[in-house]
Amino acid sequence: MRIFPLLVLAVSAFAADPVLRIEGIAGHDGVVKAPLQIALADLQTMPRISLRAKTHDGKEHVFEGVALAELLHRAGLPQGEEVRGPLLSRYLLVTAHDGYRALFSLPELDPAFNDTRALVADRMDGEALTPRDGPLRLVLPSEKRETRWVRMVEKIELLAAPDPIR
Repeated sequence: MRIFPLLVLAVSAFAADPVLRIEGIAGHDGVVKAPLQIALADLQTMPRISLRAKTHDGKEHVFEGVALAELLHRAGLPQGEEVRGPLLSRYLLVTAHDGYRALFSLPELDPAFNDTRALVADRMDGEALTPRDGPLRLVLPSEKRETRWVRMVEKIELLAAPDPIR
C-alpha cells in the first residue's frame, strides 16, 4: 500500500517537469524575486503573440509563443524605470539543452529601452517546434543573424558583471 502513493508522486513529478527555468541573482535590489519553472502547458495559459521572421535559409516563418519580457516580468525581474544604476550591468545568459549559450544585457531585451522584440516560441507556422529546435526557441526577428536565436532553450539566468578592480 505504501508503494502506490510514491508511484503517484513520481508520475506527477514527471508530468510537471519544467521545460524552462528562469533564475539568477536574488536579493534586495529587485532582481529575480522567485525562480520560475515553466512547463509547456503553462505557456499556453499566458498571453501569446506571433512574430514573422526570416530564418537563415531566407524563408519567412510565423513563430508563436510568449514574449520574453512577459516571462521575465513573471520572474520578478526589474523592467522599465526600475532598470538604472547597478542594474545596467546585469545580463541574461540563455542556455540550451545542448549547452549552447547566448548573452544579452538586461536593458537590451526590455521594451522600455528599445524596440527589440524577443519571443520564446513553441510553434512555427502553426506546428510545434521540431525536436531539433524545441520545445522552446528564442526568436529575435530584428537580428540579422540567428546566432543568438537559441534553440532548445531550457534556462535563462540573470547574472551580474563583475565589479571592476580598482
